[in-house]
Amino acid sequence: MAGSPLEVRKTFAQIEAVRSSAGRSDGEELRKVAVCAVIRNPYAGQGYVDDLSGVISASNELGRSLGLEAVRLLGQPVESYGKGGLVGSEGEQEHVNAALTSVFGDAFREAIGGGKAWITSMTKPAVAGDVIDVPTAYKDDVWVRGHYDGVQIRVPDAPHPDELVVIGVVTNRGRLNARVGGMSVAEVAEKGGAR
Repeated sequence: MAGSPLEVRKTFAQIEAVRSSAGRSDGEELRKVAVCAVIRNPYAGQGYVDDLSGVISASNELGRSLGLEAVRLLGQPVESYGKGGLVGSEGEQEHVNAALTSVFGDAFREAIGGGKAWITSMTKPAVAGDVIDVPTAYKDDVWVRGHYDGVQIRVPDAPHPDELVVIGVVTNRGRLNARVGGMSVAEVAEKGGAR
């Protein structure tokens, strides 16, 4: 992305495969994939910046590339998604939020094969190696309780003070042994998706 406001220093990905919970399995393993882009924060060290549109508009390509890589690593259809971000100490939380607006979300959603529900999100200020929990929910309706979950992510050397970490998360299913009620995936399909 040379020449754009979002210069990527590196990418980082993790895959978690959960085969049982509370000593039981209900069949298919739960796969959680997180893909991260560590980017230079173009607003670092500038104090308050009113216009964040440079990062917002450039986040389209970032959403697309993170989505495509997440699907590749998942290796099966996406059922849940989430997004998140970290901002280094020379920036403010709003800088990483600018990289995760609907411009990013729409591109991410398209890259992973679609989704009708809003994408759950979490951002925070951080230092290199901090942990973030990114929430996930069913991609076509947030009322499918069995898909409420999350992924814990730690990028070992990011963010540096002048960086942002932008994160896209996908899963192949909901929680193992979910049994707290709410809508099912089948019910969502029957009614045609998000309200």
